[in-house]
Amino acid sequence: MTLTVKAVADLAGISVRTLHHYDEIGLLKPAGQSAAGYRLYSQEDLERLQQILFFRELGFGLKEIGAIIDSPGFDRRQALLAHREALLQRKARIERLIETVDRTLKAMEREDAPMTQDEMKELFDGFDPTEYEDEARQRWGGSREFQESIARTRRYTKADWLKIQNEAGEIYSAIASLMDRDPGDAEVQEWVGRWHEHISKWYYDCSLEIFRGLGEMYVQDERFTKNIDKTKPGLAAFLSEAMRIYCDRREGK
Repeated sequence: MTLTVKAVADLAGISVRTLHHYDEIGLLKPAGQSAAGYRLYSQEDLERLQQILFFRELGFGLKEIGAIIDSPGFDRRQALLAHREALLQRKARIERLIETVDRTLKAMEREDAPMTQDEMKELFDGFDPTEYEDEARQRWGGSREFQESIARTRRYTKADWLKIQNEAGEIYSAIASLMDRDPGDAEVQEWVGRWHEHISKWYYDCSLEIFRGLGEMYVQDERFTKNIDKTKPGLAAFLSEAMRIYCDRREGK
């Protein structure tokens, strides 16, 4: 059985021009030709082409490939075994790449998905702000701010919560570093303003009345006190007083 150059090209996944080139340089000369002058390739030609493509895949030049497969010591069986081993290694490498892509996709999906309660606790070092939703609903459930906060936070992904945590941590740390000053100090008040903006940005449009109430809750509710004081002991009380001064000044008191 013989095949035309077009059939061989389709079978091997290469171009007719490539086969013509191999013929011209003597690397793969077809066994015969048709009455019309078309190249015809035998089974032996296909086996030789297989070796050519294998060595080409390994990065050998065409002259080197010709020298290898025309060498008297060339062992076709050994070449096929080497070819098989190379394919297995490539398969393993591709599978590892696929696993890496899959892990990356899962990570991206995880970042875009809402956080679980366990993840929330881990992120906030054991303090899960969503745990107090029922309590907050009883106190402020009818307020616009509460409804707005619930709607916003339920949409947040892990990436969003990481941003919130990092931003809050920066503000807490800055205020904690200023605790040797008066709570009404200009720089302290600037950071308290940042805290007010942070709440409005991520949770709800925080009025001065609500902001004042939050400050009071930081010292009245030991759970919040304990969490805030993780940054520095006494921070909750200092921040609460600084927030009171902040609200007084903006309300003209």
